[in-house]
Amino acid sequence: MKKQQIDHILSKMLDSHDNVSDLNFTPGKPLQVESSGELIPVKMEPDFNLLTPFQTEIFALNLINNNRKLMENLIRAGSCNLSYQLENKARFRVNIFSRSGKYSIVLRKLETRIPTIEDLNLPRAFYTMAEERNGIVFVTGATGSGKSTSLAALLDKINETKSVHVITLEDPIEYQHSQKKSTFNQRELGADFDTFANGLRAALRQAPKVILVGEMRDRETVGIGLSAAETGHLVLTTLHTVDAGQTINRVLGMFSTEEERQIRIRLADTIRWVVAQRLLPKSSGGRVAAFEVMGSNLRVKDSVLNGESEGKTFNDIITAGKAQDMVSFDKYIISLYEEGDITENVASSYASRKDIVARGLDSIKSSRGENTTKIDSLKIDHGYQGS
Repeated sequence: MKKQQIDHILSKMLDSHDNVSDLNFTPGKPLQVESSGELIPVKMEPDFNLLTPFQTEIFALNLINNNRKLMENLIRAGSCNLSYQLENKARFRVNIFSRSGKYSIVLRKLETRIPTIEDLNLPRAFYTMAEERNGIVFVTGATGSGKSTSLAALLDKINETKSVHVITLEDPIEYQHSQKKSTFNQRELGADFDTFANGLRAALRQAPKVILVGEMRDRETVGIGLSAAETGHLVLTTLHTVDAGQTINRVLGMFSTEEERQIRIRLADTIRWVVAQRLLPKSSGGRVAAFEVMGSNLRVKDSVLNGESEGKTFNDIITAGKAQDMVSFDKYIISLYEEGDITENVASSYASRKDIVARGLDSIKSSRGENTTKIDSLKIDHGYQGS
C-alpha cells in the first residue's frame, strides 16, 4: 500500500461527516469515524465492508513505515504511538494496538491552529496558571477529554507573554508551537527520547523555565517532576484521574508507605493547580467541557500533608474557594445548564453529587418560572378512614 492510497482513505474518512475527531480501523467492523462523540460507519468506493485482520495489519505497517523502535514497542508492549501528517490537510496522533493477535488503529485528529484560552472559554484560573513561575500543574481527565488542548492553550498564553525557554516532552507531538516571545523545543517520545523519566532528567540540564511532561506514568517520572518543580521550574503535566482528590491519591499511590510522608511534604510545597475536565454532550450538538479547578492555599496544603478529614475534603475546599477562582464540577455543570449548553438530563447524569446539582437546577428553574416537580396536583383521599 502506497502513501497516496493511505492519504486517499484518510481524506475520504475525514470528509465523510462533520466534527470528526477520530478515525477507527478495527477488524470485523467497517471503516468508522467518531463524530460528536458517536462512532459512525463510512461508505467508500470500493467498499471495504468489514475490515479483515490482514487489511488493518497492512495499514498499521505502512503507518509505522519501517521504524524499528515503533515495531519493538508494538511487539513488546502491545501498542505504539506515532504522529502522521496528511499532506496540508491534517495531523493525527496515531495509536496502533494488538488484541488477540489482530491489530486495531485509532487516529486522533489534531488541530493545526492552537486555540487560545478565550477560544476554549477556559476557567479564569488558566490566566493565573500562565503567570506561575514554579511548581507543578496537573491537568487530568479521561482519554479524549481535551487535556492536551487545554495545555496547548495555556502554553500559547505563556508563549505570548513571557520570554522563557519551554521544553515539551510529548507522545507524540500534538500541537506545534511557533516561536513567538518564548523559545520552544518540542521533543517526541521514541524519536527524541526513550522514556519520560529520561527525557525529564535531560530537560533539567537544558535550562528551561517551563517543562511540559505529556503524562506522569510512573514513580520515577513523578519524582523527577517534583524535583524540577522544587528547583524553580514550572512543570505542566497530565494524569488519567477524574478529580482533584483522586489526582493526589494517584500520585501518593505510586510510592511506598515508607516514602509517603516525604512525598506528601514535597507535593504540598510544589502543587499549584489541579484541573480536572470532562466532555459533556451539548444541547445544540457536539460537546462542551466541564471543569473542576483546585488552586493551592493553606487548607489544600494541610489536606495534602495530613489527608482529607471531615470538613476538610478537597471538595469542601474547592466549594469554599470561589474567590480564588476554584470551582467544583457540580457548580460548573449547574452554570452550563443555566447558560443553556446542556440539558437537565445531562446535568443530572454527569453530576458528582446529584443532590447538590438537583437543588441548583431547581433554583434556576424556579427563577425562570418553570415547574420544579413533576407532581401536577395534590388531592385529599376522602376514602381514607382513620383508626
